[in-house]
Amino acid sequence: MKKSKAFWVYIIFALVIYTIVQVMISGGSLDLYYQNILIQMCINIMLAVSLHIVIGITGQFSIGHAGFMAVGAYFSAIATMNLGLPFTVALIIGAVAAGLAGLLVGIPTLRLKGDYLAIATLGFAEIIRIVFLNIDYVGGAAGMVVTNMTTWTYAFVGVVLTILVISNFTNSRHGRGAISIREDEIAADAMGINTTYYKVVAFTIGAIFAGLAGAIYSHNFFIIQPTTFNFLKSFDILIYVVLGGLGSLSGSVIAAIFLTIVSAYLSNFPETRMIIYSLVLILVMLYRPTGLMGTKEITHLFKFGKKGGSKV
Repeated sequence: MKKSKAFWVYIIFALVIYTIVQVMISGGSLDLYYQNILIQMCINIMLAVSLHIVIGITGQFSIGHAGFMAVGAYFSAIATMNLGLPFTVALIIGAVAAGLAGLLVGIPTLRLKGDYLAIATLGFAEIIRIVFLNIDYVGGAAGMVVTNMTTWTYAFVGVVLTILVISNFTNSRHGRGAISIREDEIAADAMGINTTYYKVVAFTIGAIFAGLAGAIYSHNFFIIQPTTFNFLKSFDILIYVVLGGLGSLSGSVIAAIFLTIVSAYLSNFPETRMIIYSLVLILVMLYRPTGLMGTKEITHLFKFGKKGGSKV
């Protein structure tokens, strides 16, 4: 299929950003501290965009995203540390494992709606955390030591791939089916749209990229612990999507970048960070209930497909 002009603009923009940062890293302008912030920013963008497809596009309220991140983190760590597989293969294993977990959870739970679905996904995330907490093979409560293999290149490629796939899905026939569920699930079902199928597909895609983010995360630090992936982590990811705007991919990206920078500079004051998070959410809900971007995109930079295609 012939790619639109927006697609190539996005690719060129991504290459420019990557090249500038890589030159700065090679020249020593960015030390390990700032490199780590950039990698963490990429991970948060992947998590935000992967949850965006579930909440913003399909309209399903999920608060168990940290569970899929944990699956990707642990399975990739097992692949590299216990099985001796290459890092690239481990990333694929982590993403596939999380996708399968999303499929297994999505089929029975996505028939639920609203608060019931939120409780079910939260329960799944806690089950995953407790399972890893009690398995000695992955270190149990003490955690699992992981070699640092994540680089700026791996993290950036992960972001580009996540945005490409989810943007194309959103502008495809399947994406329009998912959006119709968000707008009015009863009407969509009456029109013959297989609502359960589209919800499961979106849920699985979101889980795959959350798992990929988890795999990159696990190899960016020297140890992973089950407590890292508790329900508070799921709420952190949810904040990115809500702050950016439910239905806006670029809004999720902007929110993830902004809150990553805030978190980095307030890392020594965790209480202050949570106060700022709370204040930001309160202000957004009062003065901008639809989030920073609502359902709009800041540009067509993140939207691909045929010219004149559907808009989110």
